[in-house]
Amino acid sequence: MNTVGSRPEPSRSGDGGPPSANVSVQALRAWLADATGQNVDMVETHISWVLLTPRLAFKLKKPVRLSFVDFSTLQARKHFCDEELRLNKRLAPSLYLRVLSVRGTPAQPRIGGGGEPIDHVVCMRRFPDSALLRDLVVNDVVVGAAGMLDSFAQRLASFHARAERAAADSAFGEPAQIMRAMHGVLNALPTDAEGATADRLEKLRSWTQDRAQALQPAWQARRLAGAVRECHGDLHLANIVRLGGELTAFDCIEFDPALRWIDVMSDVAFLTMDLAAHHRPRLAFRFLDAWLQLSGDYAGMAVFRFYEVYRSLVRALASSLAAGHGGTQDVPDYIATAERLTHAAPGGPRLLITYGFSGSGKSSVAMKLVQQAGAVRIRSDVERKRLFGLDALARSSGHGIDLYATEATRRTFDHLRASAAEVLRAGYLVIVDAAFLGGEERRAFRALASSLGVPFAILHCRAAEATLRQRVARRTALDNDASDADLDVLERQLATHEPLSAEERALTFDVCTDIDIDIDTDIDIDADADSRRSRNFQ
Repeated sequence: MNTVGSRPEPSRSGDGGPPSANVSVQALRAWLADATGQNVDMVETHISWVLLTPRLAFKLKKPVRLSFVDFSTLQARKHFCDEELRLNKRLAPSLYLRVLSVRGTPAQPRIGGGGEPIDHVVCMRRFPDSALLRDLVVNDVVVGAAGMLDSFAQRLASFHARAERAAADSAFGEPAQIMRAMHGVLNALPTDAEGATADRLEKLRSWTQDRAQALQPAWQARRLAGAVRECHGDLHLANIVRLGGELTAFDCIEFDPALRWIDVMSDVAFLTMDLAAHHRPRLAFRFLDAWLQLSGDYAGMAVFRFYEVYRSLVRALASSLAAGHGGTQDVPDYIATAERLTHAAPGGPRLLITYGFSGSGKSSVAMKLVQQAGAVRIRSDVERKRLFGLDALARSSGHGIDLYATEATRRTFDHLRASAAEVLRAGYLVIVDAAFLGGEERRAFRALASSLGVPFAILHCRAAEATLRQRVARRTALDNDASDADLDVLERQLATHEPLSAEERALTFDVCTDIDIDIDTDIDIDADADSRRSRNFQ
């Protein structure tokens, strides 16, 4: 079964169980202790042992042949050690050091020295368990340093953009392969894993079959568009660590190419799913927002929910395997997470557009709503630059481009509308973060919502003109935001904007950003029109 895409949590071991048929892991552990004069700990999974000195980690692959991996020969173990080093150097170059040969005899092994290699180990820098993102999330460290998650999302998006694309004639990303992986996990799950009854698994199987029929065109389109790449493949919370103030992904899949040559959205979905499983949905949507802002891959939302369900089931299977090796780490109920993810977000797909001048706080309020409501944000300042080949923080003035000219604005809003339609069809709440100061632009998006049969609303962010000028001037001076709107743009907006009509005001949430607002209490996106009319947040 070529489907186990996540290793089980390692278990700490006092004696390591039975020795390898080749190298005695206990003898190697004793040699390391003698050579370093330090205590050597050990962790074990179903496919490897990791020997831990205070500074370094030495990973020895077990000489096993399982349904999803074959480490049974010395040549295979050397190959996969080399692959592990190559693949992880892409994302964690400071963590992965080298592959070392084990020499001597199986009963008296050593690292280095003369003689023929009898095995190989991957040598890594050691880090404390408390640095794992899993522990940072459980202890709410990330909540107070969410910028760290944003930076990681941006680096991951850059990694995905650079990663090699799957060859057109490969089977990677084919619908049949995707479903083989899903069925393989479902078939391997014991009915008592995570409280999963046969009936629950059958319902999940039925859901995946139904979705597979609907997603065939999307999967094929993703392959043709180059979305299937050599990714990480195992991007859950326990495979991300804080190093030097940054989050770093490690331990990517080396033993089966099919598990890492995947849609980039499958990589992203692993982490968002695991954050949701650990009851951190706001962090999940914050991470997704940061990744989407850099990648612009809104078309991927069509397959996103399927991959989140798949990743939930993979972790459920990994947890059941870990239990067989004495794993004691508390884990979420991943089957229940999969069941929740099969359902569309509460309220279903909806379209919310912002309205307000530059400096009115639209992006700040929209970002808070992304986390509070579980929304996908499409930001005009970012997409406008993407259309013209500019990075989000690049200044258009330095490239001789007027991004706010009439034709540039038309192209931008056409692109925003097409992106919003893709995400709405995928079943998500969409926030289009733009000024929307022209009535024609607002009517076009209201018509889009009507054509898709989804609710429509406007988020009006406002502030005193003095506050607007102060904010825009400060943002221009700091030069750290995607918006290129300066004071000249603001003055033009104030002079030429089209106010909301009476009909539009009935669809509007009115938010004064001169003061701090509490998104959880001040904006109820599920409110009906009468409720919206009766609330004017001062």
